Amino acid sequence: MIRSLWTGASGMIAQQTRIDVVANNLANATTTGFKKSRCNFQDLMYQTHQVAGATTPGGGQIPTGIQLGMGSRLSDVQKVYSQGDYVQTGNELDMAIEGDGFFKVLSGDEELYTRAGNFKLDSEGYITTAAGERLQPEVSIPADTVIINLQPNGHLVAYGLGNTELATADIPLYNFPNPGGLYAVGRNLLRPTDGSGDAIEGTAGSDGFGTLVNNYLENSNVSVVEEMVDMIVGQRAYEANSKTIQTSDDMLQMANNVRR
Repeated sequence: MIRSLWTGASGMIAQQTRIDVVANNLANATTTGFKKSRCNFQDLMYQTHQVAGATTPGGGQIPTGIQLGMGSRLSDVQKVYSQGDYVQTGNELDMAIEGDGFFKVLSGDEELYTRAGNFKLDSEGYITTAAGERLQPEVSIPADTVIINLQPNGHLVAYGLGNTELATADIPLYNFPNPGGLYAVGRNLLRPTDGSGDAIEGTAGSDGFGTLVNNYLENSNVSVVEEMVDMIVGQRAYEANSKTIQTSDDMLQMANNVRR
């Protein structure tokens, strides 16, 4: 019975983490470029009382063994990089990636990556994030620009009055062997790790990279309905595990009262 107390406790801890992840997903349901997370669980060690296939004293063979599980635990929290919906904004500095890839920005001396394309201009005319991290390689928009056109391959052209071409630039995309291994640092930014592998630079629309379009943003890929269902499932599983602890406690109480 003591075993079941700890087994139930491990299940409650696992489901609490699941609810924490669901809460963060729901909190970012309207965050531009946000990618939802998913909990993956695994069972713990087993206490083996009888090994399957063991030979009996009469020369037979035991077809199935006896193993008692010790509960569950969180194995990892995985980012799901499925595509989010697109929304038209009419802002020429808003960019969306259709397909795989990330933008690269410079935060201090560190190169970070993002799916959020809600860019702004700083006081020097460079394209930056809302927090001031400049898009890499740096792209400067002249002050007298009237129209900004971004082609699907990442070629950007700034036009002035009379359709005069004022500046051009190419915005590359970056990908990773394992995007799920990226480290989220907040502010819609991701840091490469040994698990993600090194960044691979490419041209939008080629070699498996997505295409670019301005005047659009990629919304979060969080489905509120799916998260609400997942929250209900997690809540019920949490409740069921608490019942096993309560039942084990009742059984221990009965055992303590045997001599009365």
